Amino acid sequence: MKIDLQSAIVALTGALDFVGVDEFHHGKRVALIAAAIADELGWDAPAIHDLLYAGMLHDCGVSRHREHRQLTETLEWEGAQEHCLRGEEFLLACPPLARFAPAIRWHHTRWEHLPDAPLADPEQLVTNLLFLADRTDVLFVPYLSGQALHDRILWEFPQIVGRLGAMAGTLFAPVLVTAFARAAARESFWLALDPTYLEAELADRMRGARPVELGAGDALAVARLFARTVDAKSNYTLEHSTRVARIARFLGQASGASGDTLDQLEIAGLLHDIGKLRVSEEIIDKPATLTREERAAVTRHSYDTGHILRKVFPGQPIARWAAMHHENLLGSGYPRHIAAAGIPREARLIAVADIFQACCQERPYRRRLAAGEVMAELDALSAAGRIDAEMVELVRSRLAACYALAVGAE
Repeated sequence: MKIDLQSAIVALTGALDFVGVDEFHHGKRVALIAAAIADELGWDAPAIHDLLYAGMLHDCGVSRHREHRQLTETLEWEGAQEHCLRGEEFLLACPPLARFAPAIRWHHTRWEHLPDAPLADPEQLVTNLLFLADRTDVLFVPYLSGQALHDRILWEFPQIVGRLGAMAGTLFAPVLVTAFARAAARESFWLALDPTYLEAELADRMRGARPVELGAGDALAVARLFARTVDAKSNYTLEHSTRVARIARFLGQASGASGDTLDQLEIAGLLHDIGKLRVSEEIIDKPATLTREERAAVTRHSYDTGHILRKVFPGQPIARWAAMHHENLLGSGYPRHIAAAGIPREARLIAVADIFQACCQERPYRRRLAAGEVMAELDALSAAGRIDAEMVELVRSRLAACYALAVGAE
């Protein structure tokens, strides 16, 4: 099993954009803004390609909507360092992307304070460039309305340049502010950020980047990074995706699967909820019955998951398995209402692993269930014809091990 790193980053960071709900493509815009400024500085192509990756990944530590609102409504925020630290932690645990950890760790630190950071001079400039691009986008967003860019940006942009320019030497490196002013004077700088052209502009920028093909081990590491971002949305879901993946792999191996199938099962388990980044933590943490609107927000997450993962793992069954984790054998699940004949064995396994692990975690609407209680829940669903009886028996035969994996016991 192999995946293309560039395609994976572009697609998976698209999921990070879901955190903004109504403000999509923040990471991609930050990447393009930073690259345009780097052009003015004469940076070479490999450095700019790395900058594009860093721009798309810079908010990998943000998964909660309230935190995203703080970050996108003010130029500075007292709690901004929290997501920088999380992003650094997530990236350091992911070998293919670990080199971006320093830039992400310090990307909300003032230029005047960066000399105290353990960074070489070039790294200080990179991370401060991300900060400048990030704050530029905050000031740019009001010019977006849905999927359209308002033309007034073409005569009002000097206000953005002037506001950020006043922070040269304090928030931002003077050399970066000067380069930004030169780049921003071109209409194309702003028009490239139009939602109509954004994806194509980014693809043009990435063209020529050295292709990096990831094997199964590195693909799993990238999947774990994004799973941690998803699970950080709520204290009730911490490590949910990681534990679902462990259970799925364990049960898959017990049922005779091996090789690529086990790796694919684990990745599908890790990323089955990536579409849930669109769902606010207020909904996830709600102890009461969801409203019609809240239920709709939850219901779409598995469709979003499938859409994202098809781009990351083309030609592989991972997206299909992951997107089916809320389907059931009766055809009354969601989002596609697929009945038993259309649900492959691996997807049935992931669905059972998901239900099992969720029952083993405390949730806002109920306490954590004991192993016997979880088994009773599975038996009831199996008796009703909703989940696969064979998978339920597989869990029963290894109940202690599955429960240990579900609650995080060593």
